[in-house]
Amino acid sequence: MALRRIPIRRAGNRPNLFMGGDRELVMFSGLLAFTLVFSAHNWKALAYGIVLWVFTLFALRLMAKDDPQLRQVYLRHRRYRKYYAVRSTPFRVNSTIQAGQYR
Repeated sequence: MALRRIPIRRAGNRPNLFMGGDRELVMFSGLLAFTLVFSAHNWKALAYGIVLWVFTLFALRLMAKDDPQLRQVYLRHRRYRKYYAVRSTPFRVNSTIQAGQYR
């Protein structure tokens, strides 16, 4: 008996992107640019805010193009970093005491 094949539709499996980048990072960078512009109230801050917004949006789009789940992967990496066990290469010959530590 053959296995039943069920297609996975792209619409239900897409990453949560906004304006081409990660939703939370794009909105947070827009909030930072907005607060910079409206807290300083001068033309130089307006120019810096627009440049900040355009550059950040460009960088976030490049990140999302490479890996849409990059932020979640990075946050998981930061959370699990203290649990990464110290290991040498698989070619090292451990003594019996050292080999007993890794079981």
